[in-house]
Amino acid sequence: MTKRSLSDQAAIVGIGQTEFSKNSGRSELQLAAEASLAAIRDAGLDPSDIDGMATFTLDSSDELLLMRSLGLQEVNYWSRAPFGGAGANTTIMQAAAAVASGACKHMLVWRAFNERSGHRFGQPQDPGTTVGWNWYLPFGLDTPAKIYSLTFQRYMDRYGFTNEDFGHYPVVARKHAATNPAAWFYERPITLEDHQNSRWIVEPILRLLDCCQESDGGVALVITTPERAKDMPKPPVSIRGIVDAQLIHGHVMFNYYQDDLSRYEENYRAASRLWEMTGLGPSDMDVATIYENFSPIVFMQLEGYGFCKAGESVDFVKAGHIELGGTIPVNPHGGLLGEAYIHGVNNILEGVRQIRGEATNQVEGAEHALVAGGRGGMVLGKA
Repeated sequence: MTKRSLSDQAAIVGIGQTEFSKNSGRSELQLAAEASLAAIRDAGLDPSDIDGMATFTLDSSDELLLMRSLGLQEVNYWSRAPFGGAGANTTIMQAAAAVASGACKHMLVWRAFNERSGHRFGQPQDPGTTVGWNWYLPFGLDTPAKIYSLTFQRYMDRYGFTNEDFGHYPVVARKHAATNPAAWFYERPITLEDHQNSRWIVEPILRLLDCCQESDGGVALVITTPERAKDMPKPPVSIRGIVDAQLIHGHVMFNYYQDDLSRYEENYRAASRLWEMTGLGPSDMDVATIYENFSPIVFMQLEGYGFCKAGESVDFVKAGHIELGGTIPVNPHGGLLGEAYIHGVNNILEGVRQIRGEATNQVEGAEHALVAGGRGGMVLGKA
């Protein structure tokens, strides 16, 4: 009987990246090409072997120009995932579905931008954006920090959390980044005191050190079928399961219309489906990379994926469970706060490295990695 699920129907066989900086000094197209070529070579392929492409709707690199830059001869399938970081896993889902269906043989997934030296994503939204924003912009909700903080405020109030409580995650992220040479904050750990001394961005919810970086850089992956992956030079990493969970009334980065804003409902739905699809659970995960544009979202996702109960995540983090050597090491590369913010795709690269056994801060014997992206998630494992 034909499998209906995408479980183990595709594998990641190549990864590549540029350096992560605050001023790349080159175009976003060049960043995309550099990362993509690195991923193609990592897979042991030639650019002419790539016949599928996927990225974000926000990515500025034109597919045809990137094809020309890389030497891709003919592309049979291409697609784009809506929005930003919430779409990181969606690009992988599109790629997995494409190769599993036979629409193409080898998919290239990329994300590249000059988010610091060019258009800064943390700055106020353009008033001329999509119609749905008209419900929010007049109330001053024009930056990601403001938008997310309304939900975080409810979460804090429900469980009596403080900004200092959330500061324990950035300390861990920077500790991990400090031993990752690829991280922007390499050799620059912080203390909880440093966190508390950083300036307010949205008082009393987010400080500067709760916020992800604005980075210049590019990352890319190559995805193919398990059968083709057997002939690749690097150990293939199987996509054991991958899901998205978009609920009614959501809008890009937030959903103010759920009954309980202290519960990240999309995340709970994604987690439930992912565990059902894979037959695995939180206790089976050896490492997790968790999307964290802001530190509170890590705590909410730890609860959503069942690593701890609702309202217990602060104590869970304080007890050291997410550090290297802990119950579930989180973002050993430093994550989006410590390594770089490439819309969460660099978190996927870290998951691949952990399963391959070639990560800088390697979790010994890692067989399953959770890549949690808020509304979507996937489990990577040994093929």
